[in-house]
Amino acid sequence: MQELASLFVKSIFIENMIFAYFLGMCSYLAVSKTVKTAVGLGVAVVFVLAITVPINYLLDNYLLKPGALAWAGYGEYDLSFLSFIMFIAVIASMVQLVEMVVEKFAPALYSALGIFLPLIAVNCAILGGSLFMQQKAFNSVTEATTYGLGSGIGWFLAILAIAAIREKIAYSNVPAPLKGLGITFLITGLMAIAFMSFMGIKI
Repeated sequence: MQELASLFVKSIFIENMIFAYFLGMCSYLAVSKTVKTAVGLGVAVVFVLAITVPINYLLDNYLLKPGALAWAGYGEYDLSFLSFIMFIAVIASMVQLVEMVVEKFAPALYSALGIFLPLIAVNCAILGGSLFMQQKAFNSVTEATTYGLGSGIGWFLAILAIAAIREKIAYSNVPAPLKGLGITFLITGLMAIAFMSFMGIKI
């Protein structure tokens, strides 16, 4: 249990998708103009990561890895070359499901998010979660789920924080050369430095 808690906290703060790896920056910058749209997209990313990482873990360990098909009597086969295709297929399916649910129950949010909701399918943070899962070689689907959920919450916190700040600085006297993306990049860099302070904590 302690290992899972450590993995969860680490994936949120220390290995934050935005501030540690700068993954998912396109939607992070584009949809973070208001807190409302940031929350909507953030929740969608949390859901997609929490679902796709454990599913891709099962696919990787019981279908794709060398020897993974031993349970079916085909242990000599290596389907690892299909990892990218399979991971992206799972991600695209989950994003399609999220898009349908948001369109049905929150049409205003669906309109506000626009093209960036279906673009979660090509959000590098989503694919990065599955590829990091593969790289870290977790021992159970519980660890993969914990990592996916933590990574999603970390991304959600990042976009929520920058959206709240951008709403406030809209009323500030920002120097002309820094208005828009300029000040956003500066704030993101400062937030990344702040998150780096968690690296010194032994969990």
